[in-house]
Amino acid sequence: MDWKDTPITNLIPQRPPFVMVDRVLSCDEVDAVAEFTIREDNIFLDDMKLAPAGIIENMAQSCAARMGCINQMRKESVKIGFIGDIRDCNILRQPRCGEVMLTTVHIVEEVFHLTLADVSSKVGDETVATARIKIALTDIESKE
Repeated sequence: MDWKDTPITNLIPQRPPFVMVDRVLSCDEVDAVAEFTIREDNIFLDDMKLAPAGIIENMAQSCAARMGCINQMRKESVKIGFIGDIRDCNILRQPRCGEVMLTTVHIVEEVFHLTLADVSSKVGDETVATARIKIALTDIESKE
């Protein structure tokens, strides 16, 4: 399925101004790629760069967007999830305003409502951040 034209708020529970993903470029059961342009009105902007908290939030929302795609493929509603754990987080540099960040989610393991993912964010060919994130998915449906 082509996700590029699907409104991101159909895939994630977050709402502006807290949306840190613009669109999903690709998604399947194991991998997803999300795109995000750093803009001047971003609430996580620090000296015209995306703050570390914004980078981590982008990674978590990219995981949520992947799950939203999976939910839509299964004809289920989008559910709310929570970050359960972040390990091996390396922020190599903060993306600047105007830069486009691509975040790749690779599922390592899914057990019941827990998902373990390796996540990396790039600007062009440059890796700007990596982390291993554990997400706990609830049965609570996102309010649209």
